Amino acid sequence: MPLYEHVFIARQDLAQAQVDALAQTATDIIEANGGKVVKTETWGLRSLAYRIAKNRKGHYVALDFEAPPGVTAELERQTQINEDVIRYMTIRVDEHEAGPSAMMRRNERSERGDRGDRGDRGDRGPRGDRGDRPDRGDRAPRPDFADA
Repeated sequence: MPLYEHVFIARQDLAQAQVDALAQTATDIIEANGGKVVKTETWGLRSLAYRIAKNRKGHYVALDFEAPPGVTAELERQTQINEDVIRYMTIRVDEHEAGPSAMMRRNERSERGDRGDRGDRGDRGPRGDRGDRPDRGDRAPRPDFADA
């Protein structure tokens, strides 16, 4: 059976229980038509890149599943009818990603407080600079042009 990933964005004013119910509805549609959901991830409430239907944020949910090709048409039809879903996308993949998705790994990194590739700010000198600028006290005094 072909492998698919289905991601949808639900309205920002929904409770987490309602978002979980939407994910369960999608799972039921897939399983009722002979498919199998491999993984369900809730990415949480995130800011949107641009406003969609007066929403600035949305609840993101991702489903990895395997199913016959007709299942995706039914899943997208049911998702399109639902007024709580503001965007969705289903793609066919060659294989599912093992472990958590990139979005979940990104959340774990920010929760740990890692600064990633930004570097540590502990290498600053006592004045807060990197030591590559001359000290202001080492410069010659500025001539006073009013005396000329």
